[in-house]
Amino acid sequence: MNNKLKIPSTPLAERIRPQTIDDFYGQKHLLGSSKPIRLMIENDTPSSFILWGPPGTGKTTIARIIANQTKAEFFQINAVSSGVRDIRSVIEIGAQNKNFGKRTILFIDEIHRFNKAQQDALLHSIESGVLILIGATTENPSFEVIPALRSRTRVFVLDELSREELVEILNSALTKDEFLKQLNIKSIDEDYLIYLSGGDARIMLTILEAAVVQELNKEEIILNKETFENVVQRKNILYDKAGEEHYNIISAFIKSIRGSDPDAALYWLARMIEGGEDPLFIARRLIILASEDIGNASPNALVLAEATFSAVEKVGLPEGRIILAQCVTYLAAQPKSNASYLGIEKALEEVRKNPLLSVPKHLRNAPTKLMKEIGYSKNYKYAHDFNNHFVEENYFPDEMKNKQFYFPTENGQEKKLKEWLKFLWKTKKKY
Repeated sequence: MNNKLKIPSTPLAERIRPQTIDDFYGQKHLLGSSKPIRLMIENDTPSSFILWGPPGTGKTTIARIIANQTKAEFFQINAVSSGVRDIRSVIEIGAQNKNFGKRTILFIDEIHRFNKAQQDALLHSIESGVLILIGATTENPSFEVIPALRSRTRVFVLDELSREELVEILNSALTKDEFLKQLNIKSIDEDYLIYLSGGDARIMLTILEAAVVQELNKEEIILNKETFENVVQRKNILYDKAGEEHYNIISAFIKSIRGSDPDAALYWLARMIEGGEDPLFIARRLIILASEDIGNASPNALVLAEATFSAVEKVGLPEGRIILAQCVTYLAAQPKSNASYLGIEKALEEVRKNPLLSVPKHLRNAPTKLMKEIGYSKNYKYAHDFNNHFVEENYFPDEMKNKQFYFPTENGQEKKLKEWLKFLWKTKKKY
């Protein structure tokens, strides 16, 4: 029985945090032999940089290792709970340290949450060498960090941890942590633990410790799927509705439908639903896609997408997932055309780049006698008075005769539109 063991107050992830670069798992492209961060440490030349990567990949640990191995004074703040006053306090200490030849490292977690004024407060101290800034972010610095700060730092991208690296971290915890070493842990369902963690090492270790504590009164500790499920009620889903991953997943979703792969589209749909995405956001994107990527190749796609939005708005989740899935699979399976989208883009380019030409008189509205007298609507040919309800007419300004923006494709129902337009316009337009 292990009930006499004292459960540590410090979390497992903190207890086994690597202290040197050689103890670190993962990010070999930055920490391996002759790689930039390793060289920075080995040459004792730390400089300011930003670490961009998913949660639980080692951003905080890397910053602490650099401070520890380069003998710098280390300060850590979180952008959510800190402000300019906190920054200035560290800058004052940094200025004093500089006078004594000592380095000061300021680590700012979630630096993307700092506003422009807060980021501006860092610039001079970084440029003058008072501070070495190490920022950590899960968001793309190109969008979230001001250009002036980016120009004074390097950006290092951290990779997601592989399964092998997560297993190495897990084994390190079991063999090095004094608390876990005292326990008779018979087996661990590693695959399910890693699945629950969503690739986040910190979450993996937190779940492991919680499961161990739950089973502490047993002679043999068996950490199986049932044990982990009892600790964690829901898988950790990497999906920040305000962050870059949100846009990455919606991009993959749209591209899967555009690429006519209903299975991949359903996968990304499930990722968004499970991550807590607003179902109406998804439905709005489907309306846009139905017109932009399917268009006249299957006009009913837009009708179904609009009906989907209305139905999901009325029903909500969880049942709304079925309606979304129906629409997604239908759109993915439809013939595709972006001819209408390309057409309006070409027309807009024409309008923006060239002079705005007058409406020809024969096309102008003539609601008054005076307008008729000066030639408005004169010689206009009413299409319904002719065979096939069509007559060759110039509907452009005279300077733009024979201009063409819409080029229908051979796909789906748009092929019929193309044939009809070709029949009407003969050689006047290129169909």
